[in-house]
Parts: sequence; structure tokens; C-alpha cells
Amino acid sequence: MFVGGVSQDSFGRRITRELVSDGVILGIEQPMSEPSAVALASLDDSGAATYRFLINGTAASSVTSEQALRAFDPQARALHVGTLAFVLSPLAQAVCSVIDSMSDHQILMLDPNARPDVMTDSTPFAQTLQHALPRADLVKVSGDDLEFLFPHLDSTESARLLHNSHNVTVLFTDGSKSVHIYVQGSERVIDVPAITVVDTVGAGDAFSGGFLAYWAQKDWMRIDCRDMEKVEAAARFGIQVAGLTCQKPGAQPPFAHEL
Repeated sequence: MFVGGVSQDSFGRRITRELVSDGVILGIEQPMSEPSAVALASLDDSGAATYRFLINGTAASSVTSEQALRAFDPQARALHVGTLAFVLSPLAQAVCSVIDSMSDHQILMLDPNARPDVMTDSTPFAQTLQHALPRADLVKVSGDDLEFLFPHLDSTESARLLHNSHNVTVLFTDGSKSVHIYVQGSERVIDVPAITVVDTVGAGDAFSGGFLAYWAQKDWMRIDCRDMEKVEAAARFGIQVAGLTCQKPGAQPPFAHEL
């Protein structure tokens, strides 16, 4: 299920068609009058992307707590939140409300995906993240995220600090190099296979989606987020999903039959 605002404009209608054709349930069924958010991705020679966002006053940022709470399925196995949902108002408040409504059995996965270029003030981002971290079971972070959160530490030190200070399982995706896993005071590094990269748009979300899809397929529970072997198995599947996504133009994660 996608709990987010979708516009009634032409972009929004296309988003709806794409989601419905892939079997995604729209939690907020009514299209919103605000325009669609736009992300402009620029690729360098290696396929790595940088972004500009046209986001303020859009359907994505305008979701209220009341809309989100009505849309959120209390039977959902997991909730994945992050990125611009930590920054924009009233969406950030809606994220906090949904997190507060979660039951004890539901898994919370965070992806801060810090975007300093869209923050005139980083305070809302910090407040939302700090509200979410005590409830989080999994935190997926990139090197850029860690540099933003802990500018005076190197990435592995930052990931270790995040893990230890909040007793949360951390998945540090270090680009094309490796994934560092921090579980219950233990650390493990998984190498990322070399691939031919077309572009990296959507790679982080593909990793997280693959991770959670594998978790749900295995019928693992919230307590299992503290099991290194299970976390590593799901992370390896996430790496496979992200790798296939990077071999296609645009944010196009693979279908199950492609894996």
C-alpha cells in the first residue's frame, strides 16, 4: 500500500496508472488538487544521480495526519518512511502520527535520505527523525546521510554511533562498494557485486523494498530484526534488487520473475 498524496494532474494520473498496474493499493484514494511533486535527476558519467526538487505546495507534501491515519492499514506488516516526508509540512507531522499509531508487532524501517538542498531549515528534519528513531527497528542510511547527520565522523563511525545510541539495526549502503550491517552490537560487511550501471535513480528505495519483500516472504517478525543471519539474508536480496534497478534507466525496480 502507498500512503501518499497523488495529484489529479497529468503526472498524478500517470502515477496512479503505474501504481494500479503494479498491484499497489492507494491508501489515499481521492486525487489531490495540488500539483505533482517533480524530481529532476542529473546523471554523471558513472550513472550516479543528483537531484533538484519542485516539492513545496504539492500533493506529496500536503498529506495531513487525518488523511494518513485513515489510510494506514493497521494490519500492515511493516511501515517504510523517509526522505522528503521528514522535511515537509504537514507531511512530516502525518508521518509522526502514523508512527505513533503503530502496533507492537509492526516493523518500522526508516530511510532518512537527507536532502540538504531542499531544506531552508534542517530543524523539521531533525525533529521528525528524532521522533521516529526510538520506535524504529531498521534504519537504512547512505554515506551522504551519515555525512549530513554526523559531519565530523567517518561513515563507519557514524553508522556505529547511530546503532549504539538508539539500539537499532542499521543498514549502511556504501554505494557500489558494500553494505555494512550493525545488529545487537555486532557488525558485518557484505560486498556488492560489480555491475554495469545505467543509472542509480531509485537504487536506495529498491534495496529497502527488496529487503522488506524478502522479510515478508519469510514471514519473519519484528523481533527477528535483531537476528544478524536473517538481516544479512534480507540485505543480500535487497542488493540483488538494487543491482537490477541500476541496470535500467529510471527508477524501475524488477519484478519477482526477473530475480
